[in-house]
Amino acid sequence: QVQLVESGGGLVQPGGSLRLSCAASGSIRSMNAITAMAWHRQAPGKERELVAGLYLSGLTKYADSVKGRFTISRDMSKSTLWLQMNNLNIEDTAVYYCNYVSPYGGSWGQGTQVTVSS
Repeated sequence: QVQLVESGGGLVQPGGSLRLSCAASGSIRSMNAITAMAWHRQAPGKERELVAGLYLSGLTKYADSVKGRFTISRDMSKSTLWLQMNNLNIEDTAVYYCNYVSPYGGSWGQGTQVTVSS
């Protein structure tokens, strides 16, 4: 099992930027078995939605609403997943979660709140 801890959320004005981090820790076997990691978000009263995904092949996938504004990446040690968010708008306000999948299962972090407000 891999444990995930998100950080980097906060209050930002429209048009601003934030960089979210997701620190992953676990056994070498579990870490090396990860096939994909992703960022999701859930706004009040709405279902959780995929924001950005990063696959073992290097392929990335973005929700249409964030294309061109958000960038997902992972560090060389594969222990941290990032989400660079630029040109934020009020509709980006949500709790952001990271998760992973592997042949042995997956898990979610506890989430980090992002609030975009003037």
